[in-house]
Amino acid sequence: MNKEKYIIEYSLNNVSPSVLWTYVGTVNGLADWFADTVTADGKEYTFFWNKMPQTAHQIGYRSGVFIRFRWDEEDVDTKSYFEFRINVIELTGDVILEITDYAYPDEKRDSIDLWNRQISSLRQRLGA
Repeated sequence: MNKEKYIIEYSLNNVSPSVLWTYVGTVNGLADWFADTVTADGKEYTFFWNKMPQTAHQIGYRSGVFIRFRWDEEDVDTKSYFEFRINVIELTGDVILEITDYAYPDEKRDSIDLWNRQISSLRQRLGA
């Protein structure tokens, strides 16, 4: 069974894109809401939850726009990754955080619920 790609969009209208970027595109920012601790050695990031490490490699990046990671335990031949992308709707100025991730069909709902909890923590940090 293959993982399926899904995209979730979160509206963060009262947050500037540059402030949001510091939370999704930097080690310190990610440690504020995404994981307990985050370290980076070049493009290798280690995320800690309850003192348990999980390593990912940054496989894509454009400052202020998006950052993409692949978990090390993923088969290199798979196309799965997770990505944070900041979009600003030109007409309205709305700021959207778009998250792309992959999950097995029977785990997709749990994965989305986890992202919802993570984004709730991010909103608290941002005062959104």
